[in-house]
Amino acid sequence: MAANMRGLTQFIADIRGARVRELEEKRINKEMANIRKKFKDGNLDGYQKKKYVAKIIFTYILGYKVDVGHMEAVNLISSAKYSEKQIGYLAVTLLMHENSDFLRLVVNSIRKDLHGNNEIDNCLALHAIANVGGSEMAEALAEDVHRLLISPTSQSFVKKKAALTLLRLYRKIPDVIPAAEWALRIVSIMDDEDLGVVICVTSLVMALAQDHLDAFAVCYTKAVDRLRRLVIEHEYAATYAYYKVPSPWLQVKLLRLLQYYAPSDDPAIRSVLHQVLQTIMENCAEPSRNVQHNNAQHAILFEAIGLAIHLDTNSPLVGTAAVLLARFISSKETNVRYLGLDTMAHLAARAESLEPIKRHQTTIILSLRDKDISVRRRALDLLYSMCDSSNSEVIVGELLRYLKVADYALREEMVLKIAILTEKYASSYKWYVDTILQLISAAGDHVGEEVWYRVVQIVTNTEDLQEYAAKVVFEHLKTPSTHESLVKVGGYILGEYGHLIANEPGYSPIEQFHILHSKSQFCVAATRSLLLSTYIKWVNVFPEIKPQLVTIFERYRHVLDAELQQRACEFYALASRGEDDELLQNVCEEMPPFPSRASALLGRLNRKLGDTEDKRTWIHGGKDANVDRELSQRKGSTSDGSAQPTKKDTQDIADTLAGLDFSSSSRPEAAPSHVVSGPNVDRWFEKLTYSAEGVLYEDVQIQIGIKSRYQGHIGQLAIYLGNKVPTPLTSFTTTVHIPDPEALSVTFAKIPPNTIAPRTQTQQLLHVECKKAFSEPPLLTISFLAGSHQTLTIRLPIILTKFLEHVKFGQSEFFERWRLIGGPPREAQSVFTIELNKAAQLDLAKNRQVVLGHKLNVLDDIDPNPNNLVAAGVLHTSVEGKVGCLLRLEPNKDAKLCRLTVRSTSEDVAKEVQKLIQKALVAET
Repeated sequence: MAANMRGLTQFIADIRGARVRELEEKRINKEMANIRKKFKDGNLDGYQKKKYVAKIIFTYILGYKVDVGHMEAVNLISSAKYSEKQIGYLAVTLLMHENSDFLRLVVNSIRKDLHGNNEIDNCLALHAIANVGGSEMAEALAEDVHRLLISPTSQSFVKKKAALTLLRLYRKIPDVIPAAEWALRIVSIMDDEDLGVVICVTSLVMALAQDHLDAFAVCYTKAVDRLRRLVIEHEYAATYAYYKVPSPWLQVKLLRLLQYYAPSDDPAIRSVLHQVLQTIMENCAEPSRNVQHNNAQHAILFEAIGLAIHLDTNSPLVGTAAVLLARFISSKETNVRYLGLDTMAHLAARAESLEPIKRHQTTIILSLRDKDISVRRRALDLLYSMCDSSNSEVIVGELLRYLKVADYALREEMVLKIAILTEKYASSYKWYVDTILQLISAAGDHVGEEVWYRVVQIVTNTEDLQEYAAKVVFEHLKTPSTHESLVKVGGYILGEYGHLIANEPGYSPIEQFHILHSKSQFCVAATRSLLLSTYIKWVNVFPEIKPQLVTIFERYRHVLDAELQQRACEFYALASRGEDDELLQNVCEEMPPFPSRASALLGRLNRKLGDTEDKRTWIHGGKDANVDRELSQRKGSTSDGSAQPTKKDTQDIADTLAGLDFSSSSRPEAAPSHVVSGPNVDRWFEKLTYSAEGVLYEDVQIQIGIKSRYQGHIGQLAIYLGNKVPTPLTSFTTTVHIPDPEALSVTFAKIPPNTIAPRTQTQQLLHVECKKAFSEPPLLTISFLAGSHQTLTIRLPIILTKFLEHVKFGQSEFFERWRLIGGPPREAQSVFTIELNKAAQLDLAKNRQVVLGHKLNVLDDIDPNPNNLVAAGVLHTSVEGKVGCLLRLEPNKDAKLCRLTVRSTSEDVAKEVQKLIQKALVAET
């Protein structure tokens, strides 16, 4: 560009040729004056504006303050020429900040470029939005960026930039992005054929999902399916193979995304994930000679190990991972050692047993002296996480020895971790006191207030520890150099419990006073104030040294520090009262035990580490520290429950579920493609509640059919999805929502396909298990791209009566059981109107068909009235066992009324069966 603008080329050459800074400033001032004059005169064409703005940009890049050219840059953005528009956008992104008043002038121009059909203009606008950002620009243009991302006509490179621009805006102004509303549409792009688009969209989904787990839960299945296609089926373009590794960046992102959610209960998803992780670990079993290939494989492997630990720490995959990690922490490469220690810390934070890690304890301890501080920090984290009662003394001892030579950047964190481990795994009170005082002595200025506060709390609350603590702290105070934190501990403990050791040789009151007061001259005012409180306590318990103590109070009454002076005056007044004065005794009573509270050390450590942008599902500190994490908030993928049929029932009956013939089915009249309720949809659903197969939904684009089979408390449901249009349905997503997962389990037999070819049909098989009585059917949500994004939510015909089984009774046996069950609350009864058939007769055959369809056995020759209908069945559940159910239907032709009575040993079952059968009877009449 500079080659086409001779003035700009000459200006750059003059600047570079300036021998001293003064000459450079003189040349720039001369040029800026000329530019101001040109802009003031006006009448500049696009080329001249572009040239002068380019000079201004170059001047700004050199670090000089620029206060001209902003308006001209705004005008250049509206130019139809690419070179002028490019310079305009470059000037806007460099010269203007997010709160600049000039930005309001360019919003409309940027929106026009976003709406245009020129992909280059789209990208320039996206660059400007991403680089400048700001709340005003985000509010005005976020929807336009989202439109570019989801538009089926957008080019791949535009979609990539749109996804990254949305990510940038969300990180800066998250409230502007309606993430939950856009979730399904954004996640659907994870099925895009271009892996570059998928990588960018996955980055966006990773950021959004961490804050909106439920809304983006569907991404779990998408991520697993894409990993399967990459790792197992090798579906990727050659351009996305990095040293023969298929798109390692995408694999790492997908594996990390899966760790934000709790492990899925869907057996199909778990099986695919197991295959993917096993394949990744097998691929990395033997290192390659190519460094780049190794780096890509290791990046994927460590994330895969993290996911395996997240899914199940007892799985064989984690055992394999532990062996690999042991090899990595001894590697000669610093990066590999770092990643090995970090991943092993993850394992230690989640594992039930630490034995596989303890085998390498010596190697981990040696890593504390690694030449790289990052490795040393990871070794510290790992030792902290793997510490338990069996190795606490060894690990704490090693950390104390290393503390004396550790980096200053590590010392404060080390002190906190040593203090936490010492308290948590103390084998005896004496060991705790010895260790913590040794820590305070060694750490010096790196001991925070929380450390010595905690020591005081524990000593105060533990009566058996007080005498020993007083002796040990006295011995530590004898050392020539004593840190101020130790003086504080000594002042508090000797003031409260010094009288417990005062009668022993070497610990007399005067010796305690001399050793403690000798340290005060090196302490700050706050510490000396604490020591004054110690002295007033001694006035009460050691009257023999009262003169020396009163002298100290007298001396401090004249210091300049207000706190010290006030405290000294008050204590002097107290000490000057009579020896039998009760006020002094009451004021100087021994401190009561502290109320139980959470350790401030853990709070300090968590604040120090802080939250990262990546919200991991684990923290350092072993399994106990992770128990209280709110993992329940991180939902599974899309469906709940994991039970599958067993024994004879496990036979795959998919072969017996032949495809349905959709050709003869009726089409909903004037039903829009997105309608999920209406007369036809409701009628189809009611029909399927007592039929094994039929159409569940149909519109101009898609047809959904059902065929089912139930046996006992389990069943299988085949869903046939037919594409009726001559174009494929892409980004096809199927999810099941269960209102009561504790009562009903519905899982996919395999991961659903993401594309349905034109005018073809695909099948999805669901495993169903009834655990106990339920009232709400599960919901099937289908979303796909067919020109635009379509979403359907339909009720699945999985109801309680599907799990009933025929029972045969004689007349006397039926009525005997009928009477035994009795009336309410185990009886549900209703009276409703009925319609006669064309012959003005009761449609007894239809009633019989409905009751039989609801899996109740119609018993003939039971009721004296031939119009009445009697039926019996037993409900099978996996949790509550078998529940009996009896039915009696009494139609009245003259009154056009029908009385339905259901009795069951379970009140809930009686009500639900009565409701379902009445609804079906009313719908049929």
